[in-house]
This record gives sequence, C-alpha cells and structure tokens, in this order.
Amino acid sequence: MVKGKKIVLGVTGGIAAYKACTLTSRLTQAGADVKVIMTDSAVKFVSPLTFQALSRNPVFTDTFDEKDPAKIAHIDLADWADLVLIAPATANIIGKMANGLADDMLSTIMLATQAPVYIAPAMNVHMYAHPAVVDNMKKLEGWGYRFIEPGDGLLACGYVGKGRLEEPDAIVEVLKNDLERQTVAPILKGKRVLVSAGPTKEKIDPVRYFTNHSSGKMGFAIAGEAAKMGAEVTLVSGPVSLDTPSGVHRIDVETAEQMYRAMMDQFDGKDIVIKAAAVADYRPATSYDDKMKKKPGNWTIEMERTADILKELGKRKQDQYLVGFAAETANPLQYGRKKLEAKNLDAIVVNNIKTKGAGFGTDTNEVTYINHLGLEKTIELAGKTEVAGQILHLISTALKDESR
Repeated sequence: MVKGKKIVLGVTGGIAAYKACTLTSRLTQAGADVKVIMTDSAVKFVSPLTFQALSRNPVFTDTFDEKDPAKIAHIDLADWADLVLIAPATANIIGKMANGLADDMLSTIMLATQAPVYIAPAMNVHMYAHPAVVDNMKKLEGWGYRFIEPGDGLLACGYVGKGRLEEPDAIVEVLKNDLERQTVAPILKGKRVLVSAGPTKEKIDPVRYFTNHSSGKMGFAIAGEAAKMGAEVTLVSGPVSLDTPSGVHRIDVETAEQMYRAMMDQFDGKDIVIKAAAVADYRPATSYDDKMKKKPGNWTIEMERTADILKELGKRKQDQYLVGFAAETANPLQYGRKKLEAKNLDAIVVNNIKTKGAGFGTDTNEVTYINHLGLEKTIELAGKTEVAGQILHLISTALKDESR
C-alpha cells in the first residue's frame, strides 16, 4: 500500500531524529518516494547527507534555497505529496501548526499542503502532558490531522513515561493500514452512520450529579474515521471536552434520557449504528431544584433504572447494522457474547478496562470485536484512532460479505 506513494517526511529537532533515518529507509524499501525536510534544529542531530543517501532525493532545509527557478520549492513539495509525515514532531512544530505559524520550510509546507498529515510526537513526558501541547494536539485532531501516539518507556532526558517516538516499523504499519482502509471507502461512501459517545450526567441537585469516567475519545475516533471513509456521520455526544471531528454532525446531550431520545430520533434511515457511549444505568429517583445542605448522619439516594438504549435499538432495528460496546472488568468475552445475543446486535466491541492502556480516558485501547456470525477478532493495543479504523474496516467487510 505504500509502494509508489509520494511522502514528505518532516524531521524536527529532537534526539529521536535518529529514528527518522530508519523510518526513511523503511519507507524507501517499501517502494515509497520520500523527500525529507529538516528544521534547523534537526540538522544539529543528524546530517542532511544521511537522509539524502537513504531517500535518494535532495533534502530540504532552507525555505529560500530554491533549487529549481521554475518552481517555488515549498509550494511544489506541498502539491507533490500524497501524504505528509512529521516524525519526530516536537512541541514546537505542533504549536506552530496549531497556530498557523510559518517561519521555516516545514511549517510553510504545512500551511500549503492539502495532503493527509500524520504527526508522530516525541518529547519529554511533562512536555507531552502540558495543557498547551494537549490543546494544540486537540485542535489539530479536530482539523483532521492524524496522530501516531508515542510510546511509554525510558526517555533520553532520563524520565520514564510517555513521549518516546513510536518505532519506525510501527509508523510504517499505521500508514499501510490507513492506505489499505482507503480501499474500502466506497463501502462507507454514502452510508449513513450514527455514533454515540461519552458519558451522561444524572442530576442530584444544581451542584451534584452522577456520571462515569468516559472521555468520549473512542466514540469520537469512530465518528471521525467513518467520515474519512466517506460516510455521512451523526454523533450523539454526552458532555465531553473534545472537538467535533471534521465532517461530522454533532448533537450534544447531557442525561441518559436525552441520549435515548436523540438516538431514537436519529435511528431510522441509518445504515450503521455504533453505540460507544457509556450511558448511566441508574439515575436519582428524585432530583432537587435547590442545593441539598449538609446534615448530620448519612444521606441515602434512591436510584431508578434508565432506559436501555441499546436493547431498544435492537428491538427496533430493521436493516441497520447495530454495534454495541461492552466495557468490562471480569470475563469480558463471556459477558460480551451474552450482550450480543440478548440485545439483538450484529456485533459488539469488548474491552477489559483493567488492562493497562485500555480503560476510560486513555488515548489507546485494546478490544475484541465479536459479530453475530461468530467472528472474534482481537485488536491489539493501539491509539484509539487506529482501533476505530480497524473496527470500521471489520464492519464494512461484514456489510460487503452479507450483501452478496
């Protein structure tokens, strides 16, 4: 899938720049035509001559070094690329891209290119978690940029944590998988997809509520990837702090009852329905208009069941391909299979939230996809965007097979 692709590789100034040498070699060996752009800081770590030898192409380091007077180099490169990959991506280049700054060759190309952009961050664990960096990455994700999550481990600075550039072979695999999934885009093109995501909040009084740890990241990733595959996507979201994926129509709700109504209203006419939201199973039987004051002794709150959205969708479905999620802490596959049958689903995505990296609020997930025909496919730990793409690939393949 990489063979014949024209790839612009942006290398920025971090110690992980040495891994970009291996990455260039892997891409070239796979048949890609790679042109490397290096920032001023990057050349302090690795010589441009190294990338020239590995890519067998000139290396670009200076916006004003116009090698061909008939062309403007940064515009020509921006137009030439089938995809742009920045690896390693420092906090600096991420900040520039998120704020539209263009003061060197690479950042200028990033404003000019219309190609898909992949960003592989690499930095100190505290830098990666800094609110400014987090906000910049969220902004870029909202614009459709694709992040390849860094790994955990010993960093060059001596810290242990998240921030290591993903290994070159894994980065190449992400590109291959994405390019392969594009071949199934016609299956989702024109399909109407409904996704639910995030938690719900159930009011006790104007100050307090019951909720859960869901961040909405998995559902948002599914909605975003479905839109990239050509689907017409509606996303029903509980209260989360995430930007709406590009090309997705979003409906915001807060309570389980509001999510129930929204999903029922949107259900008819959809081709694929994926309920990834973590909806409250119970809510307070009584909610108060005024704040409940502290009193001596305990406070008992009576809870009542909320509507089972997924079960109701299973009863109402006609031609929809209905997919549920099951976040479990024990015997996940056993409970997933029971839920698949009991709620009349076409497929279910099961994960054990006790598994490191697969719980609520994480950027990664590890799941098992089970469908009504008995297929069980484990998707190994990966970024939630990657996992979302694989889930949609499995769904689209099932739709193709069942339509024969």
